[in-house]
Amino acid sequence: MNPSSQPDDPLIIAGKSYRSRLLTGTGKFTDFEQTRLATEAAGAQIVTVALRRSNLGQNPGEPNLLDILPPDRYTILPNTAGCYTTADAVRTCQLARELLDGHKLVKLEVLGDPKTLFPDVLQTVEAAEILVRDGFDVMVYTSDDPILARRLEQIGCVAVMPLAAPIGSGLGIQNRWNLLEIIENAKVPILVDAGVGTASDAAIAMELGCDGVLMNTAIASARNPVLMASAMRKAIEAGREAFLAGRIPRRRNANASSPIDGLFF
Repeated sequence: MNPSSQPDDPLIIAGKSYRSRLLTGTGKFTDFEQTRLATEAAGAQIVTVALRRSNLGQNPGEPNLLDILPPDRYTILPNTAGCYTTADAVRTCQLARELLDGHKLVKLEVLGDPKTLFPDVLQTVEAAEILVRDGFDVMVYTSDDPILARRLEQIGCVAVMPLAAPIGSGLGIQNRWNLLEIIENAKVPILVDAGVGTASDAAIAMELGCDGVLMNTAIASARNPVLMASAMRKAIEAGREAFLAGRIPRRRNANASSPIDGLFF
């Protein structure tokens, strides 16, 4: 995506404008209060929710996540975490639409391996086609394959979310060249999803030109999740500003800040 000339340019997904480019998850926190505090510290406006693991009203009488993250304040992004087939992913999105009064924005992920949690790209494409035809706005988790990213955009996904490294690994960005290829040829937002471990990883993703970053484990599993959420917020903002500012070229030799050319001796 082409950068805006303004450092406070909004992130636009499915026609809606967002101030924050940090999207956060709601799993792995110790309790709802920690979830609330970390989400606020991150400054997130979009929060992703695993429908199979969280109660959004489908379990009456149990604590409801929407009580601490109300939809009038946050964009709730139901996801299909834990789905290993096209049918399960589509069914989960349809249930989310029912629970959230016609809500169309979903995060699609169809997993292919329980150890690495890598996506099953064939079933991901199939599910994306079905959901787009059914009127969903699909943000899609995928591998960092530029050809696949282009195909998912052509299908009509509103955002493509390549992994930086395996989910929850904290390894950081492992293939920045593939990410650059995806970013430079995309006409929809590209958000890194999975693999971020610390603030510098998030900053690098933004410096490369990503439109945003989605993370959960890096915040929720930190020793101090609320403090880490704050660090991630600052890293996202700094990385975006650095991308918009335009870094200096890398050189093998020195280039003095105060050159001596033209000085009188």
